[in-house]
Amino acid sequence: MINMSETYPSSGNVVPSSIAQVGIITKYTFLDYFRSRRFLVLAIITLLIGFLLTFAVGYYNPPGFRGGTSLNFYGNWWGSVTTFVVILSGIFFGGDAISGEFQNKTGYFGIPNPINRSSIYVGKWLAAFLASTIILGVFTVITLGNGIAYFGLDIPIEFWESVLFTWLYLVSVLGFTFFFSAVFKSSSIAILTTVILFLFVFGIIELVAGALAHVEPWFILTYGAAIISNVFLVPYPPHITVLEAGPLNLTTYTATIPQGIAIMAVYFIITFILGLLLFQRKEFT
Repeated sequence: MINMSETYPSSGNVVPSSIAQVGIITKYTFLDYFRSRRFLVLAIITLLIGFLLTFAVGYYNPPGFRGGTSLNFYGNWWGSVTTFVVILSGIFFGGDAISGEFQNKTGYFGIPNPINRSSIYVGKWLAAFLASTIILGVFTVITLGNGIAYFGLDIPIEFWESVLFTWLYLVSVLGFTFFFSAVFKSSSIAILTTVILFLFVFGIIELVAGALAHVEPWFILTYGAAIISNVFLVPYPPHITVLEAGPLNLTTYTATIPQGIAIMAVYFIITFILGLLLFQRKEFT
């Protein structure tokens, strides 16, 4: 935990403002992330994913990449992998951001200092967002490098739209992971819960609700995040598609772009506020 008296050795006992506290915590937490092994591991994973994709496309030339249009290339490359990179970033940088304050007892060191818990929460979230943005930026550079190598500067506008949607998804994922990190005092439980939800539970709920129960899964974050890949499809998929499979009618729902943006934004707002309230009320026992 940051000692405010060391950072601000001004005359008298002047307590830094909340904004200044957020800036200090963001700076030092980001430096901790940047120098940590987790940042290096995630960077290596991202580079490895980029290298494997580069090798596979360059050597095997799968359909929909080099032989198609630039829109198909960016849709298959970016749309199929980037959400996984976002989820990993949220888990690596947000999974134990708050629960670690309780499990590692670091929160006790902040009690003697005049630091608002809201400043700690916001500062840590901003640091996680900056670290995740660097990781996502690395994958963006790899994507553009391959796209320019095959199609030159023919970069479709849909790619930039998808990049913006991906950053919004990153914001909502970090809000979600911080919320669960505030719910549990154990970092391992917080991380495991996040992994299970994003990689398994959300997909199952979305499938059951849409295909079998004929209920639009607008309440699932990954449903809204599907606009990241759907924006590359021309024409854009219809909102509701009914497939007749014998006696069963399977209904498939596709979030519209405004709907997907709204779902991700609402998820972030709700989870961020709830996580902050939990962190403010939870006792260091």
